[in-house]
Amino acid sequence: MKYAIMPPGELIEDGMVTLPVSKSISTRMLVLDALSGIYHDAPGGAVADCDDTRVIIEAISATRENVPGKCIKVDVQSSGAALRFLTAYFSIQSGIEVELTGTSRLCERPMEPLVEALRRCGAQIEYLGKEGCAPVKIRGCALVGGEVTIDATVSSQFISALLMIAPYMTLGLTINLNGEPVSLPYITMTLEMMRQRGMDASREPLKIVVRSGNYTPFEQPAEGDWSAAAFWFEVSALSAGWINITNLSESSIQGDRAAAALFECLGVTLSTEDVEEGVQLCPSPEIYGRLDLDLTDNPDLAPALAVTCCLIGVPFRFVGLATLATKECDRLAAICEEMDKIGRVVEKVRDFGLEWEGKTHPVAELPGFNAHGDHRMAMALAPVSVYIPGITIYGAECVSKSYPGYWDDLRSVGFEVADASEDAEEEDQA
Repeated sequence: MKYAIMPPGELIEDGMVTLPVSKSISTRMLVLDALSGIYHDAPGGAVADCDDTRVIIEAISATRENVPGKCIKVDVQSSGAALRFLTAYFSIQSGIEVELTGTSRLCERPMEPLVEALRRCGAQIEYLGKEGCAPVKIRGCALVGGEVTIDATVSSQFISALLMIAPYMTLGLTINLNGEPVSLPYITMTLEMMRQRGMDASREPLKIVVRSGNYTPFEQPAEGDWSAAAFWFEVSALSAGWINITNLSESSIQGDRAAAALFECLGVTLSTEDVEEGVQLCPSPEIYGRLDLDLTDNPDLAPALAVTCCLIGVPFRFVGLATLATKECDRLAAICEEMDKIGRVVEKVRDFGLEWEGKTHPVAELPGFNAHGDHRMAMALAPVSVYIPGITIYGAECVSKSYPGYWDDLRSVGFEVADASEDAEEEDQA
């Protein structure tokens, strides 16, 4: 799907947006609730309505009525969270047999650290294709647990997946973290959600100990998604517009609430004054002349931050982004490629960062952006239309992974978003 995007015709003075419910909370909630004996038939309430949650709900539902000797095949599409969380969840479901697979891109993403840790706990998992990657076959059984060491520099989802099932291991689980963990706030979120359900874990910088036990049901409050909010901070920064977000909480357990502090450096402040609920994003003339950040804890904020910096002319150097190379696309390469289309020479800092020193080059044509099948790339590129009206984005449908209503919400604050797919088909036929 190809979308053509025009900016609002006038200043956004009172934009109103309700964000989707937090995807990161929802994916964990579905697993924790299932372990508590609570099952969800569809998204809704505190469960985000997006691709990732739907595949988890469908996978858990498909295995609830276990037929001995039957292998259930589950396709999690492009969801890394679903693949990792369900690998752990199914490992501890005695008597079931499941094959987990996904898109070709997902089956290239690493999962060996998680699988090896689960095997050391007693899990029966085999690779059906390339070693260290999906697809995998899982034969659920009782897990002993004990003590494992895992590479914490690849994905926080490995640690979260282990943590969530740890109370149901006979000996509980001690996780030794090899290396400084990436996206640490997501691990903290998982631990907090476990605590809300009655399971406390003792945590040291590089060790987490979880005792055996059972979760108690907990009614998870619905929270707006802070990772999605970053793209509205970007809109505010580029348009100098005022945007009210009705369901965003400053006291959220989501680590990407750091977006508020980071975008304050780029001319957006967050206010709760005179706001009945949620927060207001307010433009500010206070903009840093340069931004040097370690985004190890918040790598998903990088696309919105990088695009914003490139357009308002703030040179930057972002490090701590090694995990972006193995997301839905190689986001490091994708950001460099797409920013080049608007004349910004963004460069990779080896395999762990991005930098832009203000270097530009002339642009001869209206850019047609490639979303690279990545929801965060699509959403980060759309606000470029404020500076370059009439841009197009190919693969715009990929926002369904986390924010299906994104394009409608852009329209609601004044952007014109038109489906140009038919035009593209006519051009192909010409």
